[in-house]
Amino acid sequence: MESLSYNPNLVPWERPAPNNVAGKGQIEQPGKVVNIVWQTRAAAPTAYEDALGDALESAFEGGARTPEDIVRAFNHAGFLAADGQGWTEERFLAEIHRLGA
Repeated sequence: MESLSYNPNLVPWERPAPNNVAGKGQIEQPGKVVNIVWQTRAAAPTAYEDALGDALESAFEGGARTPEDIVRAFNHAGFLAADGQGWTEERFLAEIHRLGA
């Protein structure tokens, strides 16, 4: 069996909208998509996304609890944003929002 790092069968994400019909507006319809266990992303993470995840883990292991703590840990470790700049709290929050976390 082929090992995948993402689920190619996911339907592209749509913003939820209020709906009064039961079962409508679900991201996926049960039984309609092959469910690859533990793989709920539509594409493999980029090298930058992997590095960001590693940097977040290191920050949390170092005791970070707030965005300010995380930014301090990133900058202390020399981990730069995708554009090669240092981190600010605003930049970090915008990046996390962009990535959908």
